[in-house]
Formats: sequence, C-alpha cells, structure tokens
Amino acid sequence: MAGRFAQRPTPTTARGGHVVVPAGVPRQGTVPGRRRSWTPPGPLDLGLVLGPLRRGPADPTFRTTPDGSVWRASLTPVGPGTLRVALRAGTAEAEAWGPGAEWLLEQLPEMLGASDDPGVFEPRHRLVALARHRRPGLRLMRWGLVLESLIPSVLEQKVTTDEAYRAWRLLVRKFGEPAPGPAPGRMHVMPAPRTWSLIPSWEWHRAGVDNKRASTILRAVRVAARLEQATAMEPAQAQARLELVSGIGPWTSAETVQRSHGAADSVTVGDLHLPGIVGYALAGDRNADDELMLSLLEPYAGQRHRAARLILLSGCVPPRRAPRMPRGDIGRL
Repeated sequence: MAGRFAQRPTPTTARGGHVVVPAGVPRQGTVPGRRRSWTPPGPLDLGLVLGPLRRGPADPTFRTTPDGSVWRASLTPVGPGTLRVALRAGTAEAEAWGPGAEWLLEQLPEMLGASDDPGVFEPRHRLVALARHRRPGLRLMRWGLVLESLIPSVLEQKVTTDEAYRAWRLLVRKFGEPAPGPAPGRMHVMPAPRTWSLIPSWEWHRAGVDNKRASTILRAVRVAARLEQATAMEPAQAQARLELVSGIGPWTSAETVQRSHGAADSVTVGDLHLPGIVGYALAGDRNADDELMLSLLEPYAGQRHRAARLILLSGCVPPRRAPRMPRGDIGRL
C-alpha cells in the first residue's frame, strides 16, 4: 500500500516529542549551496530516520518546514554546516552550506540509513509486526558525530525531557554560532568543544544544569577528539570508550551510539519509562524492570534497539496512573 498513494503529512514519534514532516517540494534557498541526490533502496520516512536528532520542538539545531524539508545545523570535523533534505519522487534531495557542506553531503547516505538493513529484522510479536507494517520507512541512521549525540544525552540524565530540552536550547543559542546558509530563523550550530569548556558556572546554573551533568560534559569535551574516534569502532567498543569518562554510564552511551552509529542492538537500560513500556506491550507488565525488558527483547538479539523503537511507535503504552514528574529549575534558586 505504501507506494500506491501520494505521501501524506506523517506525525513521527521521536522520544520526547513529535516530528511532523509534510509532503512537498523542497524550498529553494536564496543562497545556492552544494547539492547531492541519493535514492534509498526502499521506503524512507525522513521524520522517522532523522527524528531522533531532534531535542524538543524548539531545538535550534533541527527544523522541519512546511515545504517538506528537514534542516540540520551541525558542527562537522571541518567546520559548521547546514543540511537540508527533502524527499522528491522517492529520491532524497539535499543541499548544504558552510565549511562543513561537503562533509555533510558525503555522509548523506549513512545519515539516511544506507548501511541499515531493515530486511534482516523478523518480528516475533504481532504488535511489533503491525508497527513495522505501518512504518515501512523506518531506517536506523548513522550520523557519524559522537559529541552532537553525547552532550544532549548527558543533559537528559535524571531530569524531565522539558528541562533537558530547555537547557540544550539555551546553551546552543547563547554559545553556538548561527547556522550558515539560508537556514530557518534562529537555527544555531552546537558550540565547539573549547567553547563548551569556557562556559561559566553561572551560565550552566541559569540553564538549569546541575554541577554533576555540567562536569560530565566538561570532562567529555576535554577528550573530544578521542571520543570522535569512536565512530570507527563497533557500537559495543564505542560504548566502552564513552563509559571511560566519569559520569557517562550505559544509559548515556546507548543513547549516543543509537544516533552516532545506527546501533541496531544497543538497548537503553536504566531508563525510567522504557522497561515499563516494553513490558506492558509484550507481556502486559507495566512494572517491568531492565532485567525483564532484556529478557522480553532476547528474541530480537542483534536488533533490540529497532524492536524497542517499533514498540514505542506502536503507541501501546501503559495508562498513566500518577502525575507527571514535576519540572524543576535550579536557575531560579
């Protein structure tokens, strides 16, 4: 059915928010950039593939526009760059600006899941099979940048997503630089490692980031080059290298390599909600812990992260029975 009808606006569930990618022709920027086209080997849903990069609806590094384009501002190994991607007749049309434009275009296929093979996944539960059938365009991207995935993941440690998204937004807009090219308004590139290391303590406090998370980010940016080398490693080895930095544990390393490496088997353990969601969806147990979650996902060994994403996309979540976790703001103290 997927190829018989025109593409419609698709609300894409990403962790912590929704990404809406309408259909349409990419908007032509006022400043010409470098261009590249790539035809995926199968169905491709830009919102599903690139959605995990978005940290909240006001993420200054990520934007979707009414013409169907997905924009991303990144700090590449050769400098800042802005990438715009849109689907046109089944082909990904990309345009990039800035010193990092060539790097972004060269990485485009990997970013859109070229190295991922959804065909090897075999659903073992009806719910998972239905989710895959309804979302044929899901591919696991390999972004290829560790720090861009690591720092916002550290900000999400032990706080609500709203708090983490606010901190990321404030810090990137204040200390990052405007995205090159004709990017939508207020898009910024993530600060460079040295800039992160020079952020005053009171600015972390104003952004609502406690000393523990700020210190973890500062330790990470001091060894940024070594962490970026992990992109050439297997996901398990990359996680081990990340966890050598004090303050980075299995939860943070898994959240990072899922984005930077497209790690199909890296399960997020230690999450407040994921075990209950997986347990409820597959076994009717909303009180499942990490041990039970991993046991339920065992039939998907090698593809456990993909299975978890499909479960999240299925919408089968336990009904809420308690108030939301209260939002804090240490910047008011």
